[in-house]
Amino acid sequence: MPSPSLVWFRDDLRLTDNPALRAALDRDEPIVALYVLDEESDGVRLIGGAARWWLHGSLASLAERLEERGSTLLLRRGKAAEVVPAVADEVGAGAVFWNRRYGGVERDIDAGLKEKLRGDGITVASFAANLLYEPWTVRTQTDKPYGVYSPFARAVQKHPAPRPPMPEARKVPGFDGHVDGDDLGAWGLLPTTPDWAGGLRETWEPGEPAAKARLKEFLDEDLGDYSKYRDEFAGGATSNLSPRLRWGELSPYQVWHDTIEHRGSGEHAKSAGGFLSELVWREFAWHVTYHSPDIATVNWRRNFDAFPWPKVNRAHLETWQQGKTGVAVVDAGMRQLWHTGVMHNRVRMVTASFLIKNLLIDWRHGEQWFWDCLVDADAASNPFNWQWVAGSGADAAPYFRVFNPETQRKKFDSHDRYVREWAPEYLGENPPEPMVDLGETRKRALDAYAQVRHGG
Repeated sequence: MPSPSLVWFRDDLRLTDNPALRAALDRDEPIVALYVLDEESDGVRLIGGAARWWLHGSLASLAERLEERGSTLLLRRGKAAEVVPAVADEVGAGAVFWNRRYGGVERDIDAGLKEKLRGDGITVASFAANLLYEPWTVRTQTDKPYGVYSPFARAVQKHPAPRPPMPEARKVPGFDGHVDGDDLGAWGLLPTTPDWAGGLRETWEPGEPAAKARLKEFLDEDLGDYSKYRDEFAGGATSNLSPRLRWGELSPYQVWHDTIEHRGSGEHAKSAGGFLSELVWREFAWHVTYHSPDIATVNWRRNFDAFPWPKVNRAHLETWQQGKTGVAVVDAGMRQLWHTGVMHNRVRMVTASFLIKNLLIDWRHGEQWFWDCLVDADAASNPFNWQWVAGSGADAAPYFRVFNPETQRKKFDSHDRYVREWAPEYLGENPPEPMVDLGETRKRALDAYAQVRHGG
């Protein structure tokens, strides 16, 4: 009797460069492809609304591609620690494969599953698939994790080059036995009443084929302009690959090696190097998160616990969320976020800085709003970058960095293309007035930070 291989898909919703799937194919037995919607395990952070919308589309695409290749995608809902062994038992699995996760809770779940499954006599193996450099492999000379990006980036340059990506699975032998699964539509991942996802549908097509097409388009058309225009709010030179990497429709190995192949020379090579450094920044976010798994709720710099946050002004928070602050770039960014599920990276920093330093609202409130609204909401990058802006995170020059929205607008949206698209009322004769004075609130923030520097 065959002993099927169970491949547990997680943040790796692809058939190309998927080491867990490749291991199952090499075993030459029927394959059960499983996705578990785990919203019950203690400590697992529930994904936000925009991310749920993306997950639905990406799972639908993966299921379709598996069917084209001779298999099906089995969907189950529940605690992964219970569902995975149950499915393995139902199908008589001889092996279970998955690609590694790096969050604290997820690591604990996976370690427990390995022990449980191996105790049942099942072969278990996990693989590096979603990071170029696994967090425990990059250490300082004193054998500590890095806390500043530049030395981390220099350290990974001394590591062996990332492995080449694995080929796409062209055939996936299916499992002939009967096993019950959930209907994707019954999971309720899509919004119903009200249906707020019109802008997401207008902007995105989730799934591996669209991800590959966008990577090719970016490398062919935009890579050469990346360094020159990446900071321009409406420049169009950004890759828009962040949700593709977050959901694993592309692996970082694919992006890395395809970029190297398109690197060219001169200014084009410089631009490619700048783009690759953003992949390394993503690696650094996960490096920090691996060693500080509570990064979404706890200040990475613990001395920042002394920061004197005032009581949250809910009216101010909601005004910021709705993009009605009276500050053109901030409002444009917040509206872009709500409509498309993403925001230009520099505008993310500007809007975050305004909330934290001009409105003096704890970074955790902003991080949670982005977590709910971003299609690329990533468990490392989202809180890591919010803490970087707040000054509580891994940053060589922390809190005294305050982004002035008007200065940023003049520098990176000098022709008001971005503001015209998302907040056109600011180009009229009577633009809205700012809800706060930028200069006065900046000074207030720096005065408050002085209490942290001086020990409270």
